[in-house]
Amino acid sequence: MAEQHTPRSLIVTFYGAYGRSAEGPVPVSALVRLLGAAGVDAPSVRSSVSRLKRRGFLVPGRAADGSAGYGLSDEARELLEDGDRRIYAEPPAGDAEPAWLLATFSVPEQERHKRHLLRSRLARLGFGTVAPGVWIAPAHVEDETRHTLGRLQLTPYVELFRGGHLGFAPTAEAVARWWDLTSLAKQHEEFLDRHEPVLRGWQGGPAAPEPEAAYRDYLTALDSWRRLPYADPGLPRTLLPSDWPGDRSAAVFAELHARLRDPGAAFAAL
Repeated sequence: MAEQHTPRSLIVTFYGAYGRSAEGPVPVSALVRLLGAAGVDAPSVRSSVSRLKRRGFLVPGRAADGSAGYGLSDEARELLEDGDRRIYAEPPAGDAEPAWLLATFSVPEQERHKRHLLRSRLARLGFGTVAPGVWIAPAHVEDETRHTLGRLQLTPYVELFRGGHLGFAPTAEAVARWWDLTSLAKQHEEFLDRHEPVLRGWQGGPAAPEPEAAYRDYLTALDSWRRLPYADPGLPRTLLPSDWPGDRSAAVFAELHARLRDPGAAFAAL
């Protein structure tokens, strides 16, 4: 099945990759052209931009040429900067006895909407579930967790603990309960199915990538990849199945990024 990149997701990915470095708002005409190169038609671009404006991700303004355009809100810039640390991070080194970060929370019934927000944010940070109200992640996500919960003003409801797993099942068995490793592996395999052939094509192609093709292939690869480091928070390699595909998918994205990001910027700047 062909991957479906939604217009709204591609616009967010575009701003993360290229749009936030623009001098001022990006003209609507440029968004239509640049998203068109990734297969999004003009009406879909305009309607998705409107939705992102209503959500507070984009703010309207005048581009350098005086035309209507859209830039990032302060909150959107912060979200993208947070994402950089996860999306482009080096895979953590393996550790036979890793440290873990535990999160527990208690939310008053009259604020139960914050309970849902907490659960969804912990899940998006890659936390697994030990038991109801007890969430776990590798300890290396502590700073990002603190920053995210602080930005959302959720810290009064949460306690964080750092420690080791003391039993009683082997840690690898426990990890397989805390995370759906079958689902995570499938996501890595789907990324490889879609983008490893693209990388092979570039490896055998010209030394100087054609800017529009580089832009298109990088944008769609980044749009696919940027969710994976959150679903899979960098679990220790020693605790994963021997045929784990995550190392290969990370290597494929890293090489696509190195080969295509800068050549694609030449097209995005036209």
